Amino acid sequence: MDFSSFLTSLGTSFVIFIVLMLVFAWLSGKPGNSVIYYPNRILKGLDPYEGGSRTRNPFAWIHEAMSSTEQDVISASGYDTAVYFVFLSTVLGILVLSGLVLLPVLLPVAATDEGVKIASTTSNGTFSDLDKLAMGNVKEESSRLWAFLLATYWVSFVTYFLLWKAYKHVSGLRADALMSPEVRAEQFAILVRDIPPVPEDTLREKQQDAALVFFSSRVAAASAAQSLHAQMVDKWTVTDAPEFRQMIWTNLKISFFQRQVRQYVIYIVVALTIVFFMIPIGFISALTTLENLKKYLPFLKPIVDMDAIKTVLEAYLPQLALIIFLALLPKFLHSLSKAEGIPSEGHIVRAASGKYFYFIVLNVFIGVTVGGTLFSTFKTIQDKPKSIPDLLAAGLPGNATFFVGYGLELSRLIPLIIFHLKRKYLCKTEAEVKVAWFPGDLRYGTRFPGDMLIVTIVLCYSAIAPIIIPFGVVYFGLGWLILRNQALKVYVPSYESYGRMWPHMHTRILAALILYQLTMFGYFGVKRFIYVPLLLPAIILSLIFGYVCSKKFYRFFRDTALEVACHDLKEIPNMERVFRSYIQPSLSSDKIEDDQFEDALSQVSRSTSFV
Repeated sequence: MDFSSFLTSLGTSFVIFIVLMLVFAWLSGKPGNSVIYYPNRILKGLDPYEGGSRTRNPFAWIHEAMSSTEQDVISASGYDTAVYFVFLSTVLGILVLSGLVLLPVLLPVAATDEGVKIASTTSNGTFSDLDKLAMGNVKEESSRLWAFLLATYWVSFVTYFLLWKAYKHVSGLRADALMSPEVRAEQFAILVRDIPPVPEDTLREKQQDAALVFFSSRVAAASAAQSLHAQMVDKWTVTDAPEFRQMIWTNLKISFFQRQVRQYVIYIVVALTIVFFMIPIGFISALTTLENLKKYLPFLKPIVDMDAIKTVLEAYLPQLALIIFLALLPKFLHSLSKAEGIPSEGHIVRAASGKYFYFIVLNVFIGVTVGGTLFSTFKTIQDKPKSIPDLLAAGLPGNATFFVGYGLELSRLIPLIIFHLKRKYLCKTEAEVKVAWFPGDLRYGTRFPGDMLIVTIVLCYSAIAPIIIPFGVVYFGLGWLILRNQALKVYVPSYESYGRMWPHMHTRILAALILYQLTMFGYFGVKRFIYVPLLLPAIILSLIFGYVCSKKFYRFFRDTALEVACHDLKEIPNMERVFRSYIQPSLSSDKIEDDQFEDALSQVSRSTSFV
């Protein structure tokens, strides 16, 4: 796709987005559809149309989203969702502040250089004015390259500043959550794994390899979770207890040694998937050509020979295997992460998100967008500056179809259709109807890696071709606006980790910045800019910045600080209720019949804990 085609696709997608937004305004006002467009409010017992949602103004939702506060998001969808919006706001801030300098400075510097006159044509014809706006238009060894070097440092310092500010802010959000006077069962419990066997005496059943230990004090639980309980690392492994909603009970019994082996095996599987994923995709694609379909499935021949169907199949069939694979990839990586023996759903989501990030960045960005060896690609850009807009068009999300994606997200046409079909033909009870419209969560664990691909692309090309920055701003600005509406009205969080995803978000934004700095270092080398070693301090500074942030902030996201845990509660915790919160409802009863639990409960005043 050339750049003019990209702009055409962008304009078409924007028109479709406007149509979908009008469809949303029309459908969301109908009472029968309220469970699709306002399920979060309905489940909280609120009026779906509170705040003027039911209005003839199709843009009213924009005002509601923009006027909402962070506390509104926390009340509606929890701290994890609020932290995801911190990520969106931080990236948006980086791009806006970078663009405020790069666009007015670098575009004139590139456009007024005489490099385009030296090599004014390619096999495709003369350059357009747009080609003059890129770094490729600047001559080798030109003093104008100083502007691009300084721009690289500007983007770096903007990123450092906003990441530091965001880390402090999210740390404050997490502290506020953990200091809450509300009694949360997980704050009074720790998870103990790798319990060594004893020679005798369990009383009632065979000893288990893991246990939940409950304390009557948040401080005592936090202290126990952070203490070293055994001389050897593979015995008495103790961590904070996850929420009940997050517990993966079947993973608790997996031993320390098995977890380590599984982890390394899965890392190898993921690495092989990243490196060789095109081989099975290419093989499947070859088997699914029209010729092979007619050869191996002859009964399909009358259908595939129809002109209309043949045209569609020829356009999409070769890509079908890739599309299906990429659609199944998140579930595949989630399953691999679960197989590592991780005990909580939140941790599994973070692990799967990391694997997904590496996959799409290494394959989609480096393998597709950049392509080939780094320096040969830079040389191609140097010899043919016209190729830069084409690379940008190829690298932007779905060839500018993100407008359509966001339009479908807002209008929720697919969930709406599925719900009405299920209600009419499948649902027999009110409980089944509720299951049919239940929205699920924001799924930021899979959204975030896709967002990071865009961050990486826009950052890496921000100085080479600053014209890409506005596209990144539109992507994240629109995403913030639409997902804000969805977080307030639609999605329901499936668990709460109080922002533990943020260190991973921070690290990957910083990784994208370092990749940007390395990209600029290579491109300056191709431009024969003798002062290119001056970029080395920026790369070193990024590594130092990441190390300092990790040492200063990360520990609090792993362990609960005692100064946070010691804050007073508004009521004395009911330890029976704390214990019962970890029992499956189907196994619970109104009356406690477990003698061991009664015995342990009676010892709370003496030992402050029980198993």
